[in-house]
Amino acid sequence: MIYSLNCQNYINGQWLDARAENILASHNPANKTEVVATFPRSQVEDVDIAVAAARQAYQHWRQVPAPARAEYIFRVGELLAEHKEELAQLISREMGKPLTEARGDVQEGIDCAFYSAGEGRRLFGQTTPSEMPNKFAMTVRMPIGVCALITPWNFPVAIPCWKAMPALVCGNTVILKPAEDTPACATKLIEIFAAAGLPPGVINLLHGVGEEVGKALVEHPDIDLISFTGSSETGAYVGATCGRTHKRVCLEMGGKNAQVVMEDADLELALDGAVWGAFGTTGQRCTATSRLILHRDIKEKFTSMLCERAKKLRLGAGNHPDTDIGPIINHRQQQRVNEYMKIAREEGAEILIGGEIATEGELKQGYFFQPTVLDNVTPKMRVAREEIFGPVVALIEVNTFEEAIAILNDTKYGLSSSVYTRDINRAFAAMRDIEAGITYINGPTIGAEVHLPFGGVKQTGNGHREAGTTALDVFTEWKSVYVDFSGSLQRAQIDNRG
Repeated sequence: MIYSLNCQNYINGQWLDARAENILASHNPANKTEVVATFPRSQVEDVDIAVAAARQAYQHWRQVPAPARAEYIFRVGELLAEHKEELAQLISREMGKPLTEARGDVQEGIDCAFYSAGEGRRLFGQTTPSEMPNKFAMTVRMPIGVCALITPWNFPVAIPCWKAMPALVCGNTVILKPAEDTPACATKLIEIFAAAGLPPGVINLLHGVGEEVGKALVEHPDIDLISFTGSSETGAYVGATCGRTHKRVCLEMGGKNAQVVMEDADLELALDGAVWGAFGTTGQRCTATSRLILHRDIKEKFTSMLCERAKKLRLGAGNHPDTDIGPIINHRQQQRVNEYMKIAREEGAEILIGGEIATEGELKQGYFFQPTVLDNVTPKMRVAREEIFGPVVALIEVNTFEEAIAILNDTKYGLSSSVYTRDINRAFAAMRDIEAGITYINGPTIGAEVHLPFGGVKQTGNGHREAGTTALDVFTEWKSVYVDFSGSLQRAQIDNRG
């Protein structure tokens, strides 16, 4: 049954309308006339209420033992598993990705819940010898305070979970600001957090426009931390504002990821990786393979293989069982991808397949774009340097392994990377020399696991990482503790050795 969900904000344990009565809507990108959800256009007044609730709840939540906090998150994981198919169907309808990928989106949330819950029994600090007798020294992790989580539409369950779950286990309180394109997914996710019994004010949800609600959160004096995933342009503003207002900030931004295929590679395996990396999630991943760097000896053969495979990919609604590639998220992004095709032609690239908005049959009802392969691309072209965020891959020919690594690194981004080769020496050189937060050997650029750090270098991030134990360093402060049981004044950093 087709239905429209009426979303509300969730503040201090209550579902509330925004103070103003402005209402926005999200649409099914496979059928733009279908309203998936309506949601409030929250304003600064709503932000103030949510921040006050989170600040008040923090005083109690921070003192709940970490293992007890973790039990709530474990329960969230159990509920996510119970509602996995319901959530996947909603993700597919509101965001557009095929159901197999939507189920994976929810599974990441489940995995993150169980992993984060385990950290509640650890949250390790360190013990270390003191330089003085009868003195004990250790470090412990302390929560930071109120955390605002600003998340994108492409992983509407997984990314909020990546951020919220470790933040909560560490003793922080949370305000989630989801993307305007996926309010229903965020609402259902927060319903599950609420059903797990989290105390009022510990987790809150604010719908609205990024330039309004997101901006107000970033600038709010009682927010202690901003965790942002989105474009590098917006991330630059977030980082600058947080620097000026002395907030902790974690940025996960763009990518222009490349897969290198050397002449000794298993071409069928590399082809599987290229197709999945370039066209999975319709290319709408920060880790998507947007460049294929091909050795000259296999370039012609591999290009032919890639085009033949790409031509067979089936476009359609995400909930259709035969769909390989779902829609672009909205009209604005569809036009952005289309504009890059004009740029590609002007720069001298050749469009081997695709390159156009897909309008055949039912596809004209949504925001579809043909899977596209660009050839004769040089490293300095805009289509080789700028993030397109669509089902488009650019082919670049190289003569040597060293040239391939140099071109892979020649970008302002540094998120994910991939090298296909049978040469163990090349593999280890790639792991050493590639400038990226993630490197795959004989695997595609997409497919992170929740117990490993996720993030990048250069303009992809600001040095922090999500997932794994490294997320704890985002959401905690280190405190050094000294216990002197000598019974006398012992002075450190004084010359005691004369």
